[in-house]
Amino acid sequence: MMDTNNMHAFFYDYFINWGISQSIAIYLNAITLGIILIVIVVLIDIIVRKILRLFATTLSLKSKTKFDDLLIKNRAPRRVAHIAPLYILLFLCPTVLKDFPQVNYIVSVLLKLVGLFLILRIIRSFLHTLRDYFKTIDGLRDKPIDSYIQVFMIFAWIFMLFFATSLVTSISIVEAITTFGAASAIILLIFKDTILGFVASIQVSINDIVRIGDWVTFDKYGADGGVTEINLSTVKVQNFDKTITTIPTYGLISDSFKNWRGMKDSEGRRIKRSLHIKQDSIKFLSDNDVQRFKKISLVSNYLDHITKKVASQNKKNSIDTSILINGDTVTNIGIFRKYMETYIENHSAIHKEMTLMCRQLAPTSKGIPLEVYCFSKDKHWENYEYIIADLFDHFLAAVSYFDLELFELPSNGTTNTFVDSNS
Repeated sequence: MMDTNNMHAFFYDYFINWGISQSIAIYLNAITLGIILIVIVVLIDIIVRKILRLFATTLSLKSKTKFDDLLIKNRAPRRVAHIAPLYILLFLCPTVLKDFPQVNYIVSVLLKLVGLFLILRIIRSFLHTLRDYFKTIDGLRDKPIDSYIQVFMIFAWIFMLFFATSLVTSISIVEAITTFGAASAIILLIFKDTILGFVASIQVSINDIVRIGDWVTFDKYGADGGVTEINLSTVKVQNFDKTITTIPTYGLISDSFKNWRGMKDSEGRRIKRSLHIKQDSIKFLSDNDVQRFKKISLVSNYLDHITKKVASQNKKNSIDTSILINGDTVTNIGIFRKYMETYIENHSAIHKEMTLMCRQLAPTSKGIPLEVYCFSKDKHWENYEYIIADLFDHFLAAVSYFDLELFELPSNGTTNTFVDSNS
């Protein structure tokens, strides 16, 4: 016979007095108490949630730090508010279900599992708040914070899985960990990419290989753009056509890629491009050629200096200059090379404090390369391309003024000679 003085039988006597049988009265009593408990818990949840939200909002308005604002954004106070009603349920359910021990056990286990899941949600909110907060700090904004948060969450899930297994199966946590160790080979196989990504993200961070915001070129994966996200398993790159390329994090360690950060951090951006001169257009300069080329202002002083020097050297050595190959001589490609170098030295967009030269490379089957090697002051891509185009527009048009030809396939052009109108 039930003790009607106990709380768990609060409505039992009323149902008996209404002529309801004892077996049905027990069920109706438990259902009624359960409904009342749920209503009370819902009301408490709403009240506690509103109080915590009001408190957190007030605190965030008074505080100068952004951390509390980010806590609210990631719903941490709202999830913490669920702890109080869940605790009340755990405390009062055994009383409501006292006459149903098996149901009480199942409900108790389910509530504890919900509690574990709620703890995970709170931890996740807190970690996301830390992630967002760290990204507001200049020294941490470009670090792979997402990777470490994901690793921590993996460990949190594993530990919660141990607790959940212990609750459902009545196996101790020590036994659950032992079982986990026995199955570690399978788990390692399942989480292979995650483990590789974790190790890679640590190496990326420690060695400062890549940061969020870096411009990278990764030919293997077709990536050429800015790094937008680095997490445990993938690195996201937004290409210049706004497409997104996803690269495995461990690919940054196992494969070769180009990071343009050094260029961005330097004072200028390198220009390295060549013109290919036809070999049969190269010649020694006669006196008439020298006089014509002296009309070109950028090489006029140089020609005065070099021709006097050559004439003095040849006279000293008694060289027969009737044949141009004898002694020291001047060539049209040499004068053009000097012209190119002087032009880039006088160009306003070229960095004068960094390496600046025009050099002749080894002959190839496509002619003689004359390479411009210098650095532009402006590193912005559009401006950088404009500067290169501006330089080589001029050089391409200037080639014929030095009796030179550019190599083309098929190479069948004719030489356009610069002629002084006064000659």
